[in-house]
Amino acid sequence: MGADLLMAGNSQRRGRTTGAGKKTATAGTGGKNRRSLAGRGATPPAAERYGHPAQRKAQAAERQRTDRARARQRAEESPELLLGRNPVVEALRAQIPATALYVVTGDTTRGGTDERITEALALAADRGLPLLEVGKGEFDRMSQGALHQGIGLQVPPYEYAHPEDLLDIAHDSGRAPLLVALDGVTDPRNLGAVVRSAAAFDAHGVVVPQRRAVGMTASAWRTSAGAAARLRIARAVNLPRALGTYQDAGLQTVGLAGDGDVDLHDYDGFADPVALVVGAEGTGLSRLVREKCDVVVRIPIGRDTESLNVSVAAGIALYQAALVRGSSAAR
Repeated sequence: MGADLLMAGNSQRRGRTTGAGKKTATAGTGGKNRRSLAGRGATPPAAERYGHPAQRKAQAAERQRTDRARARQRAEESPELLLGRNPVVEALRAQIPATALYVVTGDTTRGGTDERITEALALAADRGLPLLEVGKGEFDRMSQGALHQGIGLQVPPYEYAHPEDLLDIAHDSGRAPLLVALDGVTDPRNLGAVVRSAAAFDAHGVVVPQRRAVGMTASAWRTSAGAAARLRIARAVNLPRALGTYQDAGLQTVGLAGDGDVDLHDYDGFADPVALVVGAEGTGLSRLVREKCDVVVRIPIGRDTESLNVSVAAGIALYQAALVRGSSAAR
């Protein structure tokens, strides 16, 4: 009897049998166990595992990048102090925008001992700029320990144009568009010098990237010698995309590089709408920007010279463009 019950229990677990000894169908799980049988897949990277040291390190690095980006944005949105007697006088002579002139207490009364301070005070007064006297300790903190020589000019944040605004400016001029795009230039003096050359040779504007590039700082203003007040500078969130927009508008994008395919004086397209693209100091044109160039030209130089300064190269190319266009600036 016990054996019969055991056999019956085994048959229930193994499935019913027919008279011919074949098993009948048993009740399934309805797919409930399929997920467990499938496994969990590949192990995620350590930086994506919750609580893993690598994840905490990655999160800390991301927070640092965010903090640096916010700091850069705050710096760009706040006024800048141009320090030093020569830089301040030169900036005031060039009529760069300014909101106040700071002088360390006592230096106004001793202005006669340094003609640069005397001139700075006179130029600021002619423009109606507020004169603010501060103590030396306070001004040291304001200038973050930089050499200030007892004087500083407060420069407001630059108001950038949109890249497409430069096309409107060119259209209103009645001349074929000539724009200059700078790919990752980080030295404000180079930016200011390029702006100065662009204004001298009748370009319609300059475009700079929003990231990994210098903007119109007080130093760039000063180097431009006032040209930035006459020529609009635009800032592009994505420079290759901005160049694509210019191409859609009928401009030919002309890159400038030491290993270009065509000599500058052999390129015959400067009479047409052009966007001249200049690379960064040392690294030149980035890959994505170079791929957006319709042609890349080079300036022939002596073999003993490795390369030209960014602003010098841009000035030579802009002179060539003005020469081809018959501009009075190149005569």
